[in-house]
Amino acid sequence: MRHAPPPVLLVVAHGSRDPRHAATVRALARRVRSLRPGLRVETGFLDFDAPSVPRVLDRLAAQAHACGAPVEVVAQPLLLTRAFHAKSDIPAVLGEASARHPLLRIRQAGVLGPSPLLLRALERRLARAGLSLADRASTGVVLASAGSTDPEASAVIADTAREWRHTGWCAVRPAFASARLPRTEDAVRELRAAGVRRIAVAPYVIAPGRLPDRIAAGAREAGADVLADVLGPAPEVAGVLLERYDTAAAARLPGRAAAA
Repeated sequence: MRHAPPPVLLVVAHGSRDPRHAATVRALARRVRSLRPGLRVETGFLDFDAPSVPRVLDRLAAQAHACGAPVEVVAQPLLLTRAFHAKSDIPAVLGEASARHPLLRIRQAGVLGPSPLLLRALERRLARAGLSLADRASTGVVLASAGSTDPEASAVIADTAREWRHTGWCAVRPAFASARLPRTEDAVRELRAAGVRRIAVAPYVIAPGRLPDRIAAGAREAGADVLADVLGPAPEVAGVLLERYDTAAAARLPGRAAAA
């Protein structure tokens, strides 16, 4: 008996005028493909970059019509917290596509964070930046995120900082590049004033762009000892992405039978 193929994984990224953003998203998609051979992985962007999410879904719908069979799609937001894009923008885009294309069976996966895998990815980036993780007891870390006006998203960043602190760091402080305080430079100065000997800044963002650049500038301005890179296509990020995909793929679609 022939089995239906697994749902297509559509990685939904915000998009940026900075070309490094799209390059990083595509590198992450390649990493996912390498971890799950045979899985069809597409990338789409909400703004600035191509292809747009609606364009990718239109193409998948055309293939469904050509085959005369529905196509299952899991849309994976490339987001670390549930804020406006996860709650509003992406559901709206996916809903419009579902209304236009009855042969598409679209479900939205959960955001990537929080996850222990993401903390491992942060530590991988800090180690690559030259920080010996054996020195964590004397090192304070600024967990620097993009920032959001959504209180749920901000609370998740604060909770993540507290959880990470319990793994042995001297201190972990959340910081935000926009919308919320403190800024990265303020958190670095607060740790320095508290007597922390070594301070590292860990950007809790996936891809380069304007806000990650603001985080880096704040770290340099305040004299942080170590500045890690963005999470990028780290294997742990690809791993949590596949975890979210598997959970969504196994879920029953509202009003429809679960995918075979």
